[in-house]
Amino acid sequence: MTEAGKPRLSLLRIVEMNLGFLGLQFSFGLQQANMAPIYSYLGADEASIPLLQLAGPMTGLLVQPLIGAMSDRTISRWGRRTPYFIAGAILCTFGLFFMPLSPTILAAVSLLWILDAGNNITMEPYRAYVSDRLSQEQRRFGFLSQSAFTGLGQMLAYLSPSIFVNVLGFDINAVDEHNIPVVTRAAFTIGAVLSLSTILWSILRVPELPLTEAETARIRANPLTPVSAVLEIWRAIVSMPTTMRKLALMSLFQWYAMFGYWNYVIYSIARSVYNESDPVSESFRRAVLDNGEIGGFYNGVAFVAAFTLVPLARRFGAATAHAACLLAAGLGMLAIPHVTEKLWLFLPAIGVGLGWASIMGNPYIILANSIPPERTGVYMGIFNMMIVTPMLLNALTMPLYFNSWLGGDARNVLTLCGVMMACAAVCVLWTRAERPAPALAH
Repeated sequence: MTEAGKPRLSLLRIVEMNLGFLGLQFSFGLQQANMAPIYSYLGADEASIPLLQLAGPMTGLLVQPLIGAMSDRTISRWGRRTPYFIAGAILCTFGLFFMPLSPTILAAVSLLWILDAGNNITMEPYRAYVSDRLSQEQRRFGFLSQSAFTGLGQMLAYLSPSIFVNVLGFDINAVDEHNIPVVTRAAFTIGAVLSLSTILWSILRVPELPLTEAETARIRANPLTPVSAVLEIWRAIVSMPTTMRKLALMSLFQWYAMFGYWNYVIYSIARSVYNESDPVSESFRRAVLDNGEIGGFYNGVAFVAAFTLVPLARRFGAATAHAACLLAAGLGMLAIPHVTEKLWLFLPAIGVGLGWASIMGNPYIILANSIPPERTGVYMGIFNMMIVTPMLLNALTMPLYFNSWLGGDARNVLTLCGVMMACAAVCVLWTRAERPAPALAH
């Protein structure tokens, strides 16, 4: 047994409890690699892409903190977090299945809101579940195994269209009446199956620990209502640990850059490698496949790097390791717009992969060790606000200066993203882990 009566889990069980992240991140990978092209196939212009992607940051901003507070105070026969896993996975499966059938931009936007709501309902309780289930000693491996499954899930999502074309012989030019490729539909169908099946595997193989009598009494003494959930979020923000406040500035630069990268890397590759800007051309579809292969590669790097980061974070500290990885990602983003041959794009992708591995693991190590354990859910939700707010800011501001300051050229967006990742690397060095704050009486 470990602290607070938590049983020590084998490495296999920790891996199994995080398997649901494979399906969850396969879904996110499909969005990152395909939503901007889907909008372009349906007639959207490049400057409007961030606005059309508002569903992700908005649902994250509104849903995750509320779900975090609710899951902290939920008592059910299935546990605190499990009901949210299942509800979110069902919504995600629905959104993935119908997304590539969208006939209009409005339909695609509506389905993206459903899909992102499902992803966000599942995401925060999943992180809290790991913190609940594992002792502080095992959390480092728990969160970095989530990072590994993030890399693996997104790698498979990015690569799936290329596998259909280059291995299974699908026609890259086979499109429906709305210009959406058949390979896109096939990839999203696979994602729908994985989203539900992997979540179910995790919660069945490694169920939540039953609440102690003290935990149950505390929850019953503070009954769950919409008002109490909002008040809990506000109280948690007011009493937020200093380390978490410092992470906010890092998140601003880090996630503004990542959102810009995901939205515009395909358009940058289309211009630098193919000198193409027409989204219904074969060259653009080739750029989409190229980005899938490069994205698959950098997520593969992230999968391997996640395990390497475990001893590095232990030896040098999570903040130092994270800063180094963010700098590598920034250098990669700065280089991509200047590469004119597909093969050479894999070199800067190594830096992006190192950064992505660290982003999905090290900040949570810093965070988990600085917050009171009984408020893990709400603080994980608030931390997600620090992720989605920069994305929301990107979505609202990028259309204002894309055509003027950046010349309507996606390559300049990636240059901006590289600079901002370097700024994030500087900011993270300001953070220092601290002990969990004492619980406040409610």
